[in-house]
Amino acid sequence: MKKNPILDFKPDPRDSSPLYLQLARKLGQAIRDGRYKPDEALPSERTLSESLGLSRVTARKAIDQLVEQGLVSRRRGSGNYIAPHIEQPLSRLTSFSEELHQRGYTPSSRWLERSITSSMADEQLSLGLSPGTRVARLERLRLADEVVMAYEVSVLPQAIVPEPEKIEGSLYEYLTKIDRAPMRALQHIRAINAQPRLAEQLGVPVGQAVLFITRIGYLESGQAVELTHSYCRSDYYDFVAEMRREA
Repeated sequence: MKKNPILDFKPDPRDSSPLYLQLARKLGQAIRDGRYKPDEALPSERTLSESLGLSRVTARKAIDQLVEQGLVSRRRGSGNYIAPHIEQPLSRLTSFSEELHQRGYTPSSRWLERSITSSMADEQLSLGLSPGTRVARLERLRLADEVVMAYEVSVLPQAIVPEPEKIEGSLYEYLTKIDRAPMRALQHIRAINAQPRLAEQLGVPVGQAVLFITRIGYLESGQAVELTHSYCRSDYYDFVAEMRREA
């Protein structure tokens, strides 16, 4: 039986910060170190307070901090659980599935649409298509360990993906097999408020901020082959960029 990582918490008399912040930092570090797994239940406020000799208020405020940081999610009537959390670097081009596999999650998709349709004006502009060009349209929910992380719509020229129903898992894995995987991409990220339909799909309150990401993927030749709009839960998803100052 594994040792509960929080049971060895001791307040640091040299730390002037409130006890709830010390507890939140200790528990947050345990989560980041992988000592709790995604979707695993946290000890309850009562268990924390009794086992550590702290007040219920201190335990509650510590968990509040972790919820605000997106490390923990509250489930009404059930308790507090470790939230899946993805940090995706902006310096390399990888797929959703690749990022999840690298972090020990199990990726999956809940398909909403896989079809051939007429291209829209903005899609023609982004992909350099002529009016009337047909495209493969892929609409799905992206999941990590069965938790919905994002809603995603990908559009590719029919000449690249003539049979979209054959794509079952990773889009990039499929494109790699047919030698049409993007080698570079332009990506724009901004925050939007979730409207009712999107909020329902992501399982978030209406109006909650989500990350709206638009990506255009290009072959080595410069041909645009992928336009993807992703709506990611901001409490589960972070993008990280490393920056260097020129000497």
